[in-house]
Amino acid sequence: MIHVDETDPIGDVPPAFPYREVEIQRGVDPKQLYELSSELGRGKFGVVYKSKEKSTGVRLAAKFIQIQKKGDRRNIEREVHMMNVLQHSKIAQLYAAFEFDRTFCVMMELVEGGELFDRVLDDKFVLTERACSIFMRQICDAVAYIHGNNIIHLDMKPENILCLTEAGNRIKIIDFGLAREYDPDNKLQVLFGTPEFVAPEVVNFEAISFATDMWSVGVIAYVLVSGLSPFAGEDDIQTMGNITIGRYDFLDEAFDEVSEEAIDFINRCLVKDQKDRLTAEDALKHKWIKRKPQYYPTNRRPSIPNFKQILLETNNNSTNVTNNEIDKENLKELVGKWNDTPNNRYAFEQDTENIIAPSGEAVQLRRPTLPEVSGLANGTSNTSGSRRGSIARDRDSKLSILFPL
Repeated sequence: MIHVDETDPIGDVPPAFPYREVEIQRGVDPKQLYELSSELGRGKFGVVYKSKEKSTGVRLAAKFIQIQKKGDRRNIEREVHMMNVLQHSKIAQLYAAFEFDRTFCVMMELVEGGELFDRVLDDKFVLTERACSIFMRQICDAVAYIHGNNIIHLDMKPENILCLTEAGNRIKIIDFGLAREYDPDNKLQVLFGTPEFVAPEVVNFEAISFATDMWSVGVIAYVLVSGLSPFAGEDDIQTMGNITIGRYDFLDEAFDEVSEEAIDFINRCLVKDQKDRLTAEDALKHKWIKRKPQYYPTNRRPSIPNFKQILLETNNNSTNVTNNEIDKENLKELVGKWNDTPNNRYAFEQDTENIIAPSGEAVQLRRPTLPEVSGLANGTSNTSGSRRGSIARDRDSKLSILFPL
């Protein structure tokens, strides 16, 4: 078993290279400059490899993305711009970028501790609520910085949060492929996201804001402390219905040992009205994740609550399975369904009446029938199935939201 570190991290761990502003080098083959080794991940949009710069020995992650449609180049250029702006210790940093033979290669800081999601799903990890609060503090710190630079991430989820080491609790946020610059004077609407983590305003095709990320932060906190997904339905329609009406609860046994402070934090993020949600700055002041003193006098007990284990170890001599382990089994059974979900990363182009995919092609999204719209509004349609235990796992699965009437 791996006990995730629950001691407060002190200071920041800088990247393996100085912060830099990257320009895309066109016509340069990165394979001439870097050695590629093992594959780190593969999806419909590209492949990521471990790599090493030949001249310096710096170890990096190399993401290769094929330029297949006219919109691909614009989207990758936007992501490179975002990464140049965001220079922060809790955000994976950009090292170099290349365009060669209709392929983009983005060289990123290598983060080898695995996804935060693994701490929830994998039986080998023992995750305590205290460790969860430390993860959430760092996430909110990074999100506050992102928002301070007028950027909305728009795909906050445990898969896009990497850990520096397997047992450690330091994190790096990745994947700014869906991120957008935010101007409060211009209405911004989007039709993309990841099932179960999108906010009500995305589902309802309303104007988004920094608060859209904070809804996702609340979902992440719920997932971490319970191993459950608050809004997951049997299909996307159920999930969207649950999100639209704010249907979630803390009735599962997984919450029996979760502190009131954690539940209060989640409740303050999962608020339908955007203006009433915690901001990232306010979240950092919340009692649950506010930094605790690192050291205590040895002659008295610390005046902080005792955080309970979320994942309980199993007695090897017993055939009983703990409730939390059952939760993980439910996750494992259901995450596979997202592997069959088509990749639907769509953005709304405001100066046209089309839905534009990142590839640049116009697509028609199915409008919901009147009964579906009515059901989503009143919470009566397709919301009877279980929403527990399903978390979007597939690295490519994005949610194509139904276009509202």
